[in-house]
Amino acid sequence: MIADFRKAHNTAFTQAAYQAFLEELNSVYPGQLDFRVAETALFIPKDFTEKMLSACESIIDVVTQPDYRKQSENAIPDNIKVPAENLYPQFIAFDFGICTGKNGQLEPQLIEMQGFPSMFCFQVLVEEIFRKHFSIPENFSPYLNGFTKESYLQLLRKIIVDDCDPENVVLLEIFPEKQKTRIDFYCTQTYIDINTVNLTDIIQEGKRLYYINNGKKTLIKRIYNRLIFDDLFQQTKEVQEKGKLFQQNLDVKWIPHPNWFYRLSKFTLPFIQHANIPETQFLNEVKNLPADLENYVVKPLFSFAGQGVIIDVTKEDIEQITDPQNWIIQRKVAYADVIETPGQNAKAEIRIFYFWEPGASRPVATNNLARISKGKMIGVRYNKDKEWVGGSFCLFEK
Repeated sequence: MIADFRKAHNTAFTQAAYQAFLEELNSVYPGQLDFRVAETALFIPKDFTEKMLSACESIIDVVTQPDYRKQSENAIPDNIKVPAENLYPQFIAFDFGICTGKNGQLEPQLIEMQGFPSMFCFQVLVEEIFRKHFSIPENFSPYLNGFTKESYLQLLRKIIVDDCDPENVVLLEIFPEKQKTRIDFYCTQTYIDINTVNLTDIIQEGKRLYYINNGKKTLIKRIYNRLIFDDLFQQTKEVQEKGKLFQQNLDVKWIPHPNWFYRLSKFTLPFIQHANIPETQFLNEVKNLPADLENYVVKPLFSFAGQGVIIDVTKEDIEQITDPQNWIIQRKVAYADVIETPGQNAKAEIRIFYFWEPGASRPVATNNLARISKGKMIGVRYNKDKEWVGGSFCLFEK
């Protein structure tokens, strides 16, 4: 996005350097990188970063209000409410599109957010290896608020592990070996020193949970939760039955608590007014549909990774929705083809990571990831057989 740095990177780029970067990245955990990593980072100017953080802070202002928990009670489907909820989500991910504003200038627009973890540890690895093969300008960093790799991982470890023995803390997922983001689980084990456990391997004895660690039945005290219910409900009946342990009172601490996946989500957007947050309404509260439906997108509240989103909305599409209370209608934003690449330009989304330290009154922005696309939607599944697309990261001007 900063023309001088974009031109410098594109001019210096060679396929040999990119292949060397990929080979080293793949060599760390062979066979575990299951998505495309892009040929470039994004160079983000300071004023653009400030606009994103302003939008994030406006949402946090709402979420930290005492009445937000009551307002968001309907965000959690009754059949999947989990007991013993934390007062706040330890992790929040905010997704922004790089868009063209009404004045023709580039601006961030919030697309989604989730009180849920992201690829917190892989982003440390990918940036570190990228630096070995490509030039990164001075006064730029992927970290925010003065964080470094060391202080970032220190805070992440404090939030996830706290004062527990790491063997009593697990990353929980469903069939982790099949997840596209599984390389992050390996990175987490390396950086945070906790094991990844499949839901089906959990052993329950009353209110206590265990797993087998090096042949020994080991107590679980804290769960770094990466399991999404939408994924669970697509599994066999036997696996879904195992998932019912979520609805029980257990002697475990959730990091973050599963309810926050819903409390802080697309559900929150109708409560926020901000220049960098598109106008959003609950679909069941819309009395008269907009005449220009082509300028809106309709999204299910309880899905992830773009599933179920209706981009080219028609009145007939909306009439077929039987549970409008579980959908939002949002003014469509114009993604900018702003990333200059060989051939077709690309569009991008930026995800800002927020961490909530124990005892702090608010979370803080720490790091990021980016996704570069030449398809209709952002995401690997929509960009097959294209180059200069895929997972990446931002370098923020300090």
